[in-house]
Amino acid sequence: MNKTVATIPIAGMKPGTSGLRKKVVEFASGHYLPNFVQAVFDAVKPEAGFAGQTLVVGGDGRYYNREAIQTVIRMAAANGFARVLVGQDGILSTPAASCVIRQHVAFGGLILSASHNPGGPDGDFGIKFNGANGGPAAEKITDAIYACTEKINRFLTTDTPDVDLGRIGVQQVEGMRVEVIDAVADYVALMRKLFDFPALTRLFASGFRLSFDAMHAVTGPYAHAIFELELGAAPGTVRNGVPLPDFGGHHPDPNLVHAKELLDRMMGPDAPDLGAASDGDGDRNLIIGRGIFISPSDSLAMLAANAHLAPAYRQGIAGIARSMPTSGAADRVAQALGVPCFETPTGWKFFGNLLDAGKVTLCGEESAGTGSDHVREKDGVWAVLLWLNILAVRQQSVKQIAHEHWAHFGRNYYTRHDYEDIDSSVAKDLMQALALRMRDLTGHELEGRLVATADDFSYLDPVDGSLSKNQGLRIVFEDGCRIVYRLSGTGTSGATLRVYIERFEGNPTRHGMETQAALADLILLAESLAGIRVRTGRLAPSVIT
Repeated sequence: MNKTVATIPIAGMKPGTSGLRKKVVEFASGHYLPNFVQAVFDAVKPEAGFAGQTLVVGGDGRYYNREAIQTVIRMAAANGFARVLVGQDGILSTPAASCVIRQHVAFGGLILSASHNPGGPDGDFGIKFNGANGGPAAEKITDAIYACTEKINRFLTTDTPDVDLGRIGVQQVEGMRVEVIDAVADYVALMRKLFDFPALTRLFASGFRLSFDAMHAVTGPYAHAIFELELGAAPGTVRNGVPLPDFGGHHPDPNLVHAKELLDRMMGPDAPDLGAASDGDGDRNLIIGRGIFISPSDSLAMLAANAHLAPAYRQGIAGIARSMPTSGAADRVAQALGVPCFETPTGWKFFGNLLDAGKVTLCGEESAGTGSDHVREKDGVWAVLLWLNILAVRQQSVKQIAHEHWAHFGRNYYTRHDYEDIDSSVAKDLMQALALRMRDLTGHELEGRLVATADDFSYLDPVDGSLSKNQGLRIVFEDGCRIVYRLSGTGTSGATLRVYIERFEGNPTRHGMETQAALADLILLAESLAGIRVRTGRLAPSVIT
């Protein structure tokens, strides 16, 4: 029986965000989760209601995932949805959820994940709404959701037994159809259309070796199904392939710190041909060749330069989009291909508008996210498959492809320094002081370099005309070098200061320098300019990528 539960407004959601990310204990206490879900339903409800509409629900398998899904299903029934599609065992990677929304022409979906953040009873949990295009909600929707969280005073639910999430098939909840679906089937079918699976099967049959670290996160079932079962990669190709509520006690972030075991394997004497990893919800990727790490920025550029080698992109690409902090390597590829390259704020929703309008085909962020117009989310397994397709056609190593790319386009030396869990007030004061100092930098020299521009990045969306301000402090030098500062919103405690440093090198004889050495002078300048050590007490970054 449906019921209305009185409640009070929730706190913690920021304007302009598509979802909510907090500690598990916060989500599990009181009415925190149902308040947010009801705020979403109130904000997106059509005039005719949800009659006849389908909602997709799934998550990354982290702690509290199953309980949250039961809450969402009951509330969907009470709010009038006709059907809910939910991944078996509550599993759906973020790109797979986007795929299911699009494939089944759903109204939208609720994705339960805190991305690459740690899981477990003391870890993080998150939930976000994706629209009918399969992508994160546009800003006008997130603003409406935020407004609802401030005034909500009730939520709708029903008293019914739990749905059996382990049993594929149809169940009923107060007249609403609940379909538990194979979590990987739709996604695997889409990948078959995009890539040359017979060529990839031959690649593995030839002795090619892949090491894929699923980090005990959501991509394990997808990687097993595709790499080992579909393509015939050797058993054991997929490591840490069973999703665990606490990700095995590890941090499911595919960077060189948290995937160090994979890095060491790829730099060792018996390294496989390709090493790769994906994160908690499956939308990020790490690419390491034998003896060489490919930065996410370089990976986007190299994939764009070679995308035509995969069946889905054989006719070429319409354009490329990259987030502002991402290096300019993709810009050089776009220029060579004669297609536009858009520079957007950080956040996949900005790419969604460009993809829906047909202005771009490939998108990427320096934070290990790449994707294309096949879904409206970044996609870790897709990125690995595109790399495999390129390797199968070119019959070269990752290192050979990288060196040829740099010889042709030049190399953008690039690094990101993360200072994690800084006191929020300290981080805010640092950014405010830096912004004030930057006002007088344009046209002046810093350590012998002339500053061409120093600003707080703003973006005018070419599709909907919306303006996004305060998207990151950036300093661009006349010689093309860049320093960018941003506060990240992906954590649940404190603040993370990200510093991005970049220098272009066009001389092929200098393409083999070690990255941190190539950027040493800019790294020192970035630290001193912002006063990071003095203000935070940090002597070194928490993570360097």
